[in-house]
Amino acid sequence: LKDQFDNLDKHTQWGIDFLEKYAKFVKERIEIEQNYAKQLRNLVKKYCPKRSPKDEEPRFTSCIAFFNILNELNDYAGQREVVAEEMGHRVYGELMRYSHDLKTERKMHLQEGRKAQQYLDMCWKQMDNSKKKFERECREAEKAQQSYERLDNDTNATKADVEKAKQQLNLRTHMADENKNEYAAQLQNFNGEQHKHYYIVIPQIYKQLQEMDERRTIKLSECYKGFADSERKVIPIISKCLEGMILAAKSVDQHRDSQLVIDCFKSGFEPPGDFPFEDYSQNIYRTISDGTISTPKQEGMRIDTKTTVGKAKGKLWLFGKKPKPQSPPLPPTSLYTSSTPNGSQYPIFSIEPVHYCMSEIKTGKPRIPSFRSLKRGYFCLQGPALEDFSHLPPEQRRKKLQQRIDELNRELQKETDQKDALIKMKDVYEKNPQMGDPSSLQPKLIETMSNMDRLRMEIHKNEAWLSEVEGKVAARSDRRHSSDINHLVTQGRESPEGSYTDDANQEVRGPPQQHAHPNEFDDEFEDDDPLPAIGHCKAIYPFDGHNEGTLAMKEGEILYIIEEDKGDGWTRARRHNGEEGYVPTSYIDVTLEKNSKGA
Repeated sequence: LKDQFDNLDKHTQWGIDFLEKYAKFVKERIEIEQNYAKQLRNLVKKYCPKRSPKDEEPRFTSCIAFFNILNELNDYAGQREVVAEEMGHRVYGELMRYSHDLKTERKMHLQEGRKAQQYLDMCWKQMDNSKKKFERECREAEKAQQSYERLDNDTNATKADVEKAKQQLNLRTHMADENKNEYAAQLQNFNGEQHKHYYIVIPQIYKQLQEMDERRTIKLSECYKGFADSERKVIPIISKCLEGMILAAKSVDQHRDSQLVIDCFKSGFEPPGDFPFEDYSQNIYRTISDGTISTPKQEGMRIDTKTTVGKAKGKLWLFGKKPKPQSPPLPPTSLYTSSTPNGSQYPIFSIEPVHYCMSEIKTGKPRIPSFRSLKRGYFCLQGPALEDFSHLPPEQRRKKLQQRIDELNRELQKETDQKDALIKMKDVYEKNPQMGDPSSLQPKLIETMSNMDRLRMEIHKNEAWLSEVEGKVAARSDRRHSSDINHLVTQGRESPEGSYTDDANQEVRGPPQQHAHPNEFDDEFEDDDPLPAIGHCKAIYPFDGHNEGTLAMKEGEILYIIEEDKGDGWTRARRHNGEEGYVPTSYIDVTLEKNSKGA
């Protein structure tokens, strides 16, 4: 390849171009890895939950598993960034530095080769010039030789001309000899330089170019390996990320999620009981009209509760005295229950008729509300305070109160630790006054103790609410159980004014009645303040309240308690607008205020 200098120049340039081409490939791969990692992180950020209160943190195993998968995917994105960084530092950066060094080295070797070629060309020109000069002098010497021989043979030529021609011949011959010697020297020098050029200088330059090209090939091989090693180093960590995703998928527990749903929405309320049987055939057994003025019989007589109130107001009583309120009439048939194999119950009516008791319902006029009561109702529109979570169902309220108690206990523990630390610091200051003033810690200590007292009061108050809730849940369960047993016998009560049993001669006490006294009717028209509220309640089930003295309510409606349940199953309540009446205790969730209880 001694004469292939130009081809070797092109080959080395192609090698450097190929090296830069591979460096460009690595750079684009790095950009792909970086963009991939960035997109993965954006995806994780998009679907990761934002910081939320502790109560709203995900609790379902499927949600927790998904968030763990997102965390593993975020770590996976970090490993893609590690791959990009490793490729950029170990492959791309090294290729760019080596390419710069390679260009510098190649340029130096090519310059040396060009210099050697130029020097050889210069030697050839010198030899060629001496050769041409020698050739020219030889021709001049030949001409002088011919001129001298012609004059020497010419008889007419003078001796002086002959001598002059002879001198010219000797001069040309001498000059030809000198040019001959110079040409020989130049020729010998050129041959030596040419041999040195093709056998020493050029081979050495070519060898350096060969070593340079081989180093370039080795560097490419190392970069190929580094390119693969950058990926292989993170494979164990990526495998751990994938294993974490698989473990997250295995951690999903459908039974636990179902239990969480139950615990989350469990209200603690008992399901409503069976609807009572309403016998509309009672009018068939009516024997005495409502307008007859005589002693009502206790058998076979029924007074329509819808018309009694209006008619009773204007009629005259037989003995001039209003009879005491009695229990409402019973159904015209004795009602028993029977059970089917699947546990359901259905009514069975007896064949023989049964005599029932009847009573007059209270016919007092409704009390006219005063301006004070209107004012009080206006201020009550804002509703009761919800600090005790009374707006929640019992089970949820119990959980909330328990969580608050736990948080207050933790805060109390922190304050206790801080107080202990302050006391220890104060003791140290007292023993070593140079370290600080003990009195400077007194305000902080007083503040800490005040916070502890406040937290203890809060804990005591919340524990009282919790005990009240737990007691209500147990009482409601017992009351529901007893109500179910009573319902199996009597199929419930019709109105809050009284209740009945299957015994016609037994009277069951109804809701509390106002005993007759001389000023009874006068008090009903007094413009005085209503009874103070001793608590509030929330309707669990809707109640129609068609009967006299009852108060209709909707599910979820908030009412004020003005009189507790006396054991008959009815509670006296009042709306925000001042309307009062009795509601079934089992239909409401009652919360009594301790400071007003018994007022």
